[in-house]
Amino acid sequence: MIRRRRLRATDNLRALVRETSVSVSDLIYPVFVIEGKDIKNPINSMPGIYQYSIDRLDEELDRIREAGVKAILLFGIPEHKDEVGSEAYNEHGIIQEAIRYIKKVFPELVVIADICLCEYTSHGHCGVIDHGVILNDETLPLLAKTAVTCAQAGADMVAPSNMMDGHVAAIREALDEAGYEMTPIMAYSAKMASGFYGPFRDAAHSAPGFGDRKTYQMDFHNAREAMRDIFDDIEEGADIIIVKPGFSLLDILKTASVETDMPLCSYNVSGEYSMVKAAAANGWIDEKKIVMELMTAFKRAGAQMIITYHALDVARWIREED
Repeated sequence: MIRRRRLRATDNLRALVRETSVSVSDLIYPVFVIEGKDIKNPINSMPGIYQYSIDRLDEELDRIREAGVKAILLFGIPEHKDEVGSEAYNEHGIIQEAIRYIKKVFPELVVIADICLCEYTSHGHCGVIDHGVILNDETLPLLAKTAVTCAQAGADMVAPSNMMDGHVAAIREALDEAGYEMTPIMAYSAKMASGFYGPFRDAAHSAPGFGDRKTYQMDFHNAREAMRDIFDDIEEGADIIIVKPGFSLLDILKTASVETDMPLCSYNVSGEYSMVKAAAANGWIDEKKIVMELMTAFKRAGAQMIITYHALDVARWIREED
C-alpha cells in the first residue's frame, strides 16, 4: 500500500514537505490617496480600507512599516475631474505629490503607480471619449505623460491598468525618451471585465458615468485571448504581468506560468476581499484560514507576487507563525 499519510502526521512533517509558501515579500498593498486635508474616509464596501489625504498618510505608512510589507500600489483621487483626465498627468497632481511624500518619509518602500485615467475623468472611463466611444490612440499620449510624471515624482514602477491597445509600448517609449529606461512596467495584461470590481469603484470614485468597460477590458470567457494580450504586452516591453481578478483567473495565471518565463502577479481584487470580509463578519468562515488558502492558491498557480487588500493581515499572520 502507498501511504501518503505518513508525511501528513504532524504539523512539522507537513511543513517539511510543503511545496508552496507565502512570504511577506510576495505582498503588494493597494493604497488610496485623496486630495484635500485631514481626510481619512472609510470605504464602506471594503472594511478596514480607507482613503487618506497626504497629511494623514503617515497613519497608513506606519501600519505598512510595522507589517513589513515592502511594496504598495498607489491610486490617486483628485478634487477636480475633466473630460481628458488632466489631473492624472499634472506634475503636481495628487498621485505625483503622494509619491514624492512617500519616497521622502519611507524611501525604501517600493511605490508602484497605477496608470489610468478613470479616477481623473468626469465620465469615469479609462480613455478619451467622443460621442460615447472610447478613443484608443488619442488616449495613449495621455497615459504616457502620466507614467512619465509619476516616474519624475519618484515612482519605482508604473502599472498601466487602462487596457488600451498599445499602451505598454507607448509608455515604454515615453519613459525611455525621458531618461527613465530603468523604470519597470507592471502591466495589467489579462484584465477581465469583471463583476468583482464594484467596491474598488467606491474606493477610487471611478465608476463609469455611462455604459461599461467591455469594449476595452477583456471578455472573461476567453482564455486564449488572454494569452495573446499577455504576449503582446511582453513584446511591447512589460517587465511584470498582472492577471486580474485573482479568484476567477487562476487558470490563466497557471497557463501564463507554463507558457512564459515572466514574473507574474495576481491581483486579489476588491470584490474578492469584500466577500471574504462579509462572510467572516457574519461568522460563516474563518477569515485567516480562507485568506491564507487563497494566497497559497495564487502562489501555487504561478504568481511570484500578489496585490491584495489583505496584505497587512497576511503579513501579521505570517509573522505570528514564525
